[in-house]
Amino acid sequence: MDADTVVGTELRWLRRRRPEVAGTVLAGTDGLLISSDLPSTDATHLAALAAASFGLGNRVADTVRRGEFRESVVRTTAGCVVTYPAGRTALLTLVTVAMPEELESLHEEARAVARRAGSMLDIRGGGIGATALPDANAPLAVRTPMATLPAQLHRSTRPTWRRPPI
Repeated sequence: MDADTVVGTELRWLRRRRPEVAGTVLAGTDGLLISSDLPSTDATHLAALAAASFGLGNRVADTVRRGEFRESVVRTTAGCVVTYPAGRTALLTLVTVAMPEELESLHEEARAVARRAGSMLDIRGGGIGATALPDANAPLAVRTPMATLPAQLHRSTRPTWRRPPI
């Protein structure tokens, strides 16, 4: 059985078992959509937002050094949106009508589904466009000193414009 079939089966199984799950989105950590069964929301936008939420949550978890990132929860007046890491390159996002007190039992099942789906995607080689998680301790940006750039890229010392006469 191929990875897409297994992942689709896992997501359908979760929706059947847990009626409070209104929809699911499986996305790469780069925000690109892999799979979705959301009936009324634009899944591509939710995939991008889930990746941003995951990136922020992962960075916060690393900064406070209180363990690994487990999930990101957005609570609304009508339910919750929960994002879980799924393997090295994917995220599972659930749109639920569950209230916060009902989430704990849902978390356990959703984490198990995220682990299974993530391992299938990791074996397959990730989702479409998905990239591996960056090292949390890596610098945010790498700067190249001007002295190491080729000479033709250096700015000339002569100004390229002249002040207009007054």
